[in-house]
Amino acid sequence: MMKSKKIWFYILGFWVLLLALATIRPLSLPDEGRYADVGRWMLISGDWLVPRLNGIPFFHKPPLLYWMQAAVFEWAGVHVWTARWVIALHALLLLVGVYFGLKPLYKDEPFARKVLMVIGSSVGFLIGGQYINHDFMVAAWISISVILFALSLRLDDTTHRGLARLGFVACGLGFLSKGLIGLALPGAVIFVWLLLTGRQRKMLDFPWLSGFLIFAAITMPWMLLAQHQNPGFFDYFIIAQHFSRFTGSQFNSQQAWWFYVPIIALYLFPWVIIPVVDFFQKIKINLKHSQWGIEKPNPLRILPWVWLLVILVFFSVPKSKLIGYILPAIPPVAMLVVQSWNNIQKRKKYPQFWFWIFCGLSVATSLGLNFLARHNSLQNASADVADALKCHVQKQDEIYVLGEYPYDFSFAMNGQKPITVVQDWDDAKKNALDDWRRIFFEGVHFDEKSGQALLNILDFEKIQPLAQNWVVAPANYPADNLKNKWHVFYKGQKWWLWRGAAPEGADPIKPAAELLQKTCR
Repeated sequence: MMKSKKIWFYILGFWVLLLALATIRPLSLPDEGRYADVGRWMLISGDWLVPRLNGIPFFHKPPLLYWMQAAVFEWAGVHVWTARWVIALHALLLLVGVYFGLKPLYKDEPFARKVLMVIGSSVGFLIGGQYINHDFMVAAWISISVILFALSLRLDDTTHRGLARLGFVACGLGFLSKGLIGLALPGAVIFVWLLLTGRQRKMLDFPWLSGFLIFAAITMPWMLLAQHQNPGFFDYFIIAQHFSRFTGSQFNSQQAWWFYVPIIALYLFPWVIIPVVDFFQKIKINLKHSQWGIEKPNPLRILPWVWLLVILVFFSVPKSKLIGYILPAIPPVAMLVVQSWNNIQKRKKYPQFWFWIFCGLSVATSLGLNFLARHNSLQNASADVADALKCHVQKQDEIYVLGEYPYDFSFAMNGQKPITVVQDWDDAKKNALDDWRRIFFEGVHFDEKSGQALLNILDFEKIQPLAQNWVVAPANYPADNLKNKWHVFYKGQKWWLWRGAAPEGADPIKPAAELLQKTCR
């Protein structure tokens, strides 16, 4: 009983620390601003089938994150912190799943407990587990499905079909989190693991039919309904957003093949030092005693290696790489860290407080990086402009955005209608890269009426500026045309707010900060 209470103390302690860190940062752009606002739009629209961004269909990712966010917003309100609850819940799910899965799998409670502590104290967990996008969600479901499948294929002769079917449930939820990798990666890990350990015949006893029926029952209703109401959805969601992104070279954030090696080291710093020390100790011993024989592989010791390498190779192949993609590698690396710690302890017994020192250093690293992320996020935020505008905007007012798209603006405003995004849309359709412009004009194909939120720059120049018209533009936006018709109302750090007619008592060529403070009290 005491040991059980202690485990829950660790689990909830790490999770509460994560929730506390989640209160410190504003939305990081573009990802957090985009995905938080899609969840908010699902609540506003009442349309639980079609995710939307600024009222425009957004089919880049499946809807589980947005469904859960909309439910949270309905219950707890629209705030940056509540927007992170869904990801934080999956972080808790990961800790619980890893501990209570590895404990019976390895029949080694101390091993499972140490893995829990490595993950819970890591940068990947404490920051990634509160970062609003789909990566941590799918990482949690991939990890749970791998553990469930491994448990169902224990070293005895029988396959536990019930656990295998639960694994397919996890794959289905992984698919609804981020798409096909929710099924493909757990399947690849288990297939390679069985192949390398000479147990491929186990696959013959796997509940394939019932498993895939469960998977289809979870994933296909949304897919079929989305295709029925939005012709062309399958091609866009599966082909363009899955296969083309994996094989194409036209997408953002192109990196070298080795990109994820230092990212994994960062996610689990300083824990990754332990496997390095273990490796060099083994080399030293082998050189000294000429022991270079190959030991018979233990399937459970091989599992984290297979898990890590399948994830690493899969995400290293595409040219486009983002740091969150590799989050599913955190659990197997944590398992390897603990294996190495145990190896080192067998050679020379180190006091247990060294493990706690690593744990403390890992938490300290997470704290430092979280505050650094806060600083960087504030540099690009438009929330200060949104706060200023909220004090004065009326329901009938029109808000125009020029130059760029401030992903956090609508969320900070909690606006109930789309803002008008001004661009040369004809040129964007010909030359736009993998950016927000493409998101919008591709989304309009599924709902032409939503295209009213997109305005060509020539049409904007014909608008007669009135007091109920507002413009949000980057601080460095070429403002020659604006100065003739519009008046600066507020200067934020990154974005400026312009108005069609200067507010009474304000200098039209300076920020109206004093007036804002007076009227916003």
